[in-house]
Amino acid sequence: MSVAGNKLGFIGCGNMATALITGIIGRVMPVAEDIIAYDTNHAMLKEKSSKIGFYPANSIEELCHLSDRVVLAVKPNIIPTVLRENKDRLSGKAVVSIAAGIPTKSLSEGLPNSRVLRVMPNTPALVGEGATALCKDTTSFTDEEKQWAEKLFSSVGIAIWVEERLMDAVVGVSGSGPAYVFMFIEALADGGVSEGLPRDVAVKLATQTVIGSGKMLMETGKHPGELKDMVCSPGGTTIAAVASLEGAGFRSSVIEAVIACAKKSRELA
Repeated sequence: MSVAGNKLGFIGCGNMATALITGIIGRVMPVAEDIIAYDTNHAMLKEKSSKIGFYPANSIEELCHLSDRVVLAVKPNIIPTVLRENKDRLSGKAVVSIAAGIPTKSLSEGLPNSRVLRVMPNTPALVGEGATALCKDTTSFTDEEKQWAEKLFSSVGIAIWVEERLMDAVVGVSGSGPAYVFMFIEALADGGVSEGLPRDVAVKLATQTVIGSGKMLMETGKHPGELKDMVCSPGGTTIAAVASLEGAGFRSSVIEAVIACAKKSRELA
């Protein structure tokens, strides 16, 4: 592997890093081996490397040496150790952190000689439908590096610049949001099964309903309440179902889930 050229390194190769690596190959990084990853789980790293095609670094030292830009893709509780042990190795580099709850201030203090950017992606990046928020007001990235970062995350979905004070809310809505959606799809399918639908049919119908509804909302630009009303005929089946959901606290439960997630994100900081 050549050291020359733009190399992108990932410290950590878990689910989110894998989603990003898979998404950007062929879009932002034409050559898979221009992506380098390191993980303490060497067996898992080798397996993913064989499957996806990125270069598996033998150590963080090697990764930092080969990479021009680096993504910190480890769990939030590991970030302080990574910063402390690799401050000098990351000196002068552009470093992106995707760790939930870790503010730019902590990144900058841990890497005083690096340029840093805090972002919050989500796992649908694996299928090119991610939602990523990038901190616009606290990053030390150059304009060219900002454009690169936006292109990087736009290649696996949408990328939106927000003020850092809103990042905990982002974690609550889109960062953890896929889990809520999966729970909803499972529950929707369970309802169908309880009414006699075969499991595989119920899951397919529920999944496509969520996909189609999301696409309809994005493409029409209409308020979700307006689209909901379009489905609710007077005295019909849908309004009866909506009334049942309201009575069970559906919307308030989702709101409280987002608030609880954002609170936990702040605590992690």
